[in-house]
Amino acid sequence: MIKPDIISILQNKIKKITMDESTNILVGPITLPVNLDGETVTFKWYNWLKVTDEERLQEDGPEATEALIKRLSSLNLAEGQQSSVLVYGDFEGSEDALIRMHSICHTGDIFGSKRCDCGFQLHQSMKMIVENGSGALFYLANHEGRGIGLFSKAMAYILQEEGYDTVEANLELGFADDSRNYSDAISVLQHLRHKPVTLITNNPRKLEALKAAGMNVVKRVPLWGDVSSFNEKYLRTKVTRSGHLNDDNNGEQRDNIRIV
Repeated sequence: MIKPDIISILQNKIKKITMDESTNILVGPITLPVNLDGETVTFKWYNWLKVTDEERLQEDGPEATEALIKRLSSLNLAEGQQSSVLVYGDFEGSEDALIRMHSICHTGDIFGSKRCDCGFQLHQSMKMIVENGSGALFYLANHEGRGIGLFSKAMAYILQEEGYDTVEANLELGFADDSRNYSDAISVLQHLRHKPVTLITNNPRKLEALKAAGMNVVKRVPLWGDVSSFNEKYLRTKVTRSGHLNDDNNGEQRDNIRIV
């Protein structure tokens, strides 16, 4: 028996976002103070769990919260990963909001690897959102290695050390160049905000996914930086093989990736 006060505390922070063949259970907002370049910045944090038709919680209100709590320990959520979103400012009501769809990068985001620019993009986009006054950073847990997973990414890295580029390595392991899907994140975005957004990205596929889902994306802001001899080939491959837009912060096309 779940204590009534536990249900009362949690039920208003749990929402169901119903999709065609699944449901996203959204938990939040949760106050999350973050150390951003030595300054404490307070975000609102949400986490979501995708469940299939068979797993859907049919109940609503307190009954749904109780059913979810009873199932938590049997879901083995630590064996997988769940995506989340950091929200800053008046994300729902502000006229101008920046968003970043950031794919998890265990090596870059956590260890600070120089083989990619992911860690730089993660922290820089958070700073850009704070400077803008409102926005959201979606941290997509099932996007490691462009959707191939961490173990497969490790094997792809071995191939890259033998001269294969990022695209070639993924293809040789039996994957598509990019198998990421943004539908779950977009459903959460549409729940949190109805007004237009500005997308922080170099990747036109992200822009296309948002527009295809009916989001009003009024602008795209590029995000290049932290270029070095360690990731030059990786970044160049993004442009030449994966179609990333190689422009600067003024929207002007650049001829190459500059090493700094």
